[in-house]
Amino acid sequence: MTNSYPQALTIAGSDSDGSAGMQADLHTFFARGIYGASVMTACVAGNSYGIHASVPMPTDFIDQEFADLADDYQIRASKTGMLADSALIETVVKNYQKADFGPLVVDPVIMTKHGNQLLEESAFNTLRTKLLPLAAVLTPNFYEAEKIAEMSIKTDDDMVLATKKMQAMGAKNIITKGSHTDTNQQEVRDYVLLESGEGFWLSEPYHETDRVNGTGDTLSACITAELAKGTPMKKAIQIAKRFVNAAIGEPIEVGHKFGPINHWAALDRQLS
Repeated sequence: MTNSYPQALTIAGSDSDGSAGMQADLHTFFARGIYGASVMTACVAGNSYGIHASVPMPTDFIDQEFADLADDYQIRASKTGMLADSALIETVVKNYQKADFGPLVVDPVIMTKHGNQLLEESAFNTLRTKLLPLAAVLTPNFYEAEKIAEMSIKTDDDMVLATKKMQAMGAKNIITKGSHTDTNQQEVRDYVLLESGEGFWLSEPYHETDRVNGTGDTLSACITAELAKGTPMKKAIQIAKRFVNAAIGEPIEVGHKFGPINHWAALDRQLS
């Protein structure tokens, strides 16, 4: 019975306010019935008003985190969050390739949902050429898809083409998230392209709220949790989309400004 319980890994930064990063991933793992382990890549000080300081972890410490988990745990699926620089990305790539930690879900934290770049250009190139080809699943937001695919997305056909371009770079399965810029928006539409070549759209109601911190982390973490349980890829992505929409649609009052989503909203729902 040793290591028989499903285990998943988040490789991400620690957000002190609990709304995003590693904390959002672990909230999601818990809500989906998965034991969550972590490789901490950075520590971030912040609250609902914003981020005020961050400290990256030394790469030799990250090496040790990976080694200790590999020596003891049976990680069935893994995900990455924000990786601050090229050295950190290369360290994660090296260690993931050495370990047997299951399929990798890459949340390419490059740009915010509003289009502001988070990653310096040199680190972006490392992410695209070294980490992206390892991705069993890639989950870019609208602006990240434009950045990675090096094209403007204005139509559904553009989104399909951008997703195909990203798949050609090595990522096997991709969920490209739609834009949230239309003030009269009624729904959120994402495009999914599977390794098999099957493509389809996912749609959920749009919720007008400022409590959306950690949505990208949560989507990728939910996919990771489902893969760790052995859920087929298409179903894992569909469950994750519904899980996030429920978490946004039933907000909790934490903090004063940009708050977290509600990871407990879907606990009593059948999402499959």
